[in-house]
Amino acid sequence: QVQLVESGGGLVQAGGSLRLSCAASGRTFSGYAMGWFRQAPGKEREFVAAISWSGSSTGYADSVTGRFTISRDNAKNTVYLQMNTLKPEDTAVYYCAVRAYSSSWSRAIRDYDYWGQGTQVTVSS
Repeated sequence: QVQLVESGGGLVQAGGSLRLSCAASGRTFSGYAMGWFRQAPGKEREFVAAISWSGSSTGYADSVTGRFTISRDNAKNTVYLQMNTLKPEDTAVYYCAVRAYSSSWSRAIRDYDYWGQGTQVTVSS
C-alpha cells in the first residue's frame, strides 16, 4: 500500500502562485510515475501533469502548459506542483496519484493505482 498526503492548497488571487506537495509513504517509493489531477465542482476529474520516476519526462494538460511545473524529490518521497499565473478556472480539488506498476507517466486516470485525499485550490478573480 502507498499512502499519499497532499498539502499546499488554499485561496489565492488570480495571477498568483501556489506550490502543492504530495508526500508518499508505505511501500518503498521506487519506480513509480506520479501524476496530478483535479476536479472542479460538477465536472469530471481531469489530468493536470505527470512525471516519470526519473523525472526526465513530464507531461502537462494544454490548459496548464507554461504555467504549471511538476517535479519530484525521490529522496523525500515527494512530488510537487508549482502553479503560477493562476486563473479562476484553475479552481478545483487537486489530487496526486501514483502509477505503482510503471515508471512512465500517463494521462489516463485508470492507469493510476493510489490516490491522495485531495487539496482545495481556490482562485479568486
